[in-house]
Amino acid sequence: MILGLKRGTVELYDHNPEWEIVAAQTISQLKSIFGEAAIDIQHIGSTSIRSVKAKPIIDIAVGVMSFNRVLPLIAALEDKGFYKSKLHAVENDILICDDDENADTRTHHIHIVIYGSTQWKNYISFRDYLNANSTAAYAYEKTKAELARKYPADRNAYTEGKDEIVSQILRKAQAWRCAVIEENVL
Repeated sequence: MILGLKRGTVELYDHNPEWEIVAAQTISQLKSIFGEAAIDIQHIGSTSIRSVKAKPIIDIAVGVMSFNRVLPLIAALEDKGFYKSKLHAVENDILICDDDENADTRTHHIHIVIYGSTQWKNYISFRDYLNANSTAAYAYEKTKAELARKYPADRNAYTEGKDEIVSQILRKAQAWRCAVIEENVL
């Protein structure tokens, strides 16, 4: 199994079911560190979408009620040797990257977000919608593949290039989520 990617580069691989195993192990470890500070922890991102190629980096969303309860845990993550972390504050998302500085690679992105926030809902709806809709998943993968060919050494350009299709998919995913909830209520 391939896990990890040189920082700044873009390579896509066929979905590997072992990514789900690694994600489950990571979630278990995060639960032991975050304890009650985490309301929910979910595998997100392309490695959680069964029908699309992905960068071999595991994305995990940690839903919390307050960032104030999380900040003291950053040191605990490092103290326990769980991550050599870099902390990036991006709007309503604290991103911790698992960096292997010797190999210059990343294997995990841990996104700490407010549980129930728009960002949390977007992560979950995007994943669930693409797992349920093969046509949308194919369109997403096609765009990713084109961008990976165009920007193999520029992850920022690759990510920015996905903005439009991600926005389109999120709009559809949100409507889909509302329809699923309504169907389950009736």
